[in-house]
Amino acid sequence: MTETRPWLRYYGKVPHSLSYPEITLYQAVAATAARVPDEIAWDFLDTTSTYRTFLASIDACANALAALGLSAGERILISMPTSPQGVIAFYAANKLGALPALIHPLSTAPEIEHYLNASGARIALTLDAFYARFAAVKPRRPLQTLILARIPDYLSPLKKFGFWLTKGRKIPGVPADARVRWWSDLMAAAHPSVPRSGATTHDPAAILFSGGTTGVPKGIVLSNRNFIAEGMQAAAWGEMAQGHSILAILPIFHGFGLGVCVNAAFMAGGKSILVPMFSAEVVAKLLRTKRPNLLVGVPTLYDALSRDPSLAKADLSCLSATFSGADTLPRPVKERFEKLVTARGGRVKLLEGYGLTEAVTAIMATPLDEYREGSIGIPFPDMVAKICRVGTEEPLVPGEEGEICVAGPAVMIGYLDDAEATRETLRTHADGRTWLHTGDLGKMDADGFFYFTVRLKRMIKSSGFNVYPAQVEAVLYQHPLVAEACVAGVPDVSQVERVQAFVVLKNAALANADTERALIEHCRAQLIKWSCPREIEFCAELPKTRVGKIDYKVLVQEYTAKQGEQGKS
Repeated sequence: MTETRPWLRYYGKVPHSLSYPEITLYQAVAATAARVPDEIAWDFLDTTSTYRTFLASIDACANALAALGLSAGERILISMPTSPQGVIAFYAANKLGALPALIHPLSTAPEIEHYLNASGARIALTLDAFYARFAAVKPRRPLQTLILARIPDYLSPLKKFGFWLTKGRKIPGVPADARVRWWSDLMAAAHPSVPRSGATTHDPAAILFSGGTTGVPKGIVLSNRNFIAEGMQAAAWGEMAQGHSILAILPIFHGFGLGVCVNAAFMAGGKSILVPMFSAEVVAKLLRTKRPNLLVGVPTLYDALSRDPSLAKADLSCLSATFSGADTLPRPVKERFEKLVTARGGRVKLLEGYGLTEAVTAIMATPLDEYREGSIGIPFPDMVAKICRVGTEEPLVPGEEGEICVAGPAVMIGYLDDAEATRETLRTHADGRTWLHTGDLGKMDADGFFYFTVRLKRMIKSSGFNVYPAQVEAVLYQHPLVAEACVAGVPDVSQVERVQAFVVLKNAALANADTERALIEHCRAQLIKWSCPREIEFCAELPKTRVGKIDYKVLVQEYTAKQGEQGKS
């Protein structure tokens, strides 16, 4: 198949294909524990666990969950930050053949109720600080057991006291509730030992939720094989091996956080540095003190790090690979971060990648030794990709724009209890493969490098012409006054949609009509007329999603609401 995979010649040291063991995630961690029992598996705020201890914790948790009635085929809702409890429970459920559904710990009560209804879970795990939200829900299938964990469960005595002083004493007490079980009590108690279930590598391993094309959270069912394949592919691409460490910045309810920052590290025998609360300041400190080898994050993280004064004297030679995903990486952000790393003794390039939860997460990235301007890279080993004419299964030739479609062992089983959406997204093409239609527009060049244009649902249709926000944002980022930019389509009577820019300036004092005109003229000098914003709204900051991406939907909603109040359109 080499003739249909021109990207293979850019793999360098990465193997063209990998051999995936026919095992479950629990078996994969157990195999790593047998191979490197004394290596550090995870580091949580300076508390560490070897693989031997980690596996013993997973077994103890599985015994406790079984005693609570969790069995093969059952679901458990995990609503935790990136922490030992959430990770241990994930693999413990896998040992039992149960299916964990992972959600954001800051989910509101209505969201939690939706997730409980969607998953049918009657057991949930969350932090004591979020008890009230779970207590308020009334799912169709009653919640029978609520396991409550505390952040200090895995902290040293000194850090426990520090947590209590700063945050712990502000957490409301948990009232008497027959459903509540405490994590620390469950893990300390003796329970009958349970054997591993008979689950196979092809059985479901997790439910992750994504907005999908409708904005309504869809449950994405991923198999053991999906996680194992994607984890091995990511580890091979980033050259992650035994003894290497990765910052687990992205949360475990996110495919990137769970699939790469946690699971890929455990499969490679590396160390996952668990980061329960994300901020650029925290990441900068961990870069200085923990000296991780791999760093993955969203563009806004790298932008903040490149401006962080605490890194001006840090030794960054520890970094062996850095990847940006989940959103378009502006060229100035890439250049600033690479300049910082080079100045501080590092040699890595900030490489862009592409993925989606329907394939666990990243399934292509820029090679370590080959860069193409604007490219999201080439497919990982055993993953294939092509461009199809939108709405069809017809493949397009290099250079033509269409829908990005991917196939391979990381592609999901399907959407939870939604056969119609699964049929629309997973389609068997003439070659016999099952292809995932991503809903993303892009193109491929003659060498097999892919280029992302826009989510089909985000493309602006202005006066009948297609406008790609990322293209306009890239031009705005080139202007020396611009710190952050987001471009979106807003309702317009004459054009249906018009191009609106939202900009954060490096100097807020310059937010005036003259600067607005200068930025619009800057766009007009480089873009065709219909792609240029007619107006620019200056903002103190841009809203972010829970994984740090700029949330264009919130900007559009707020803008539309303001226009309605002012009687404009």
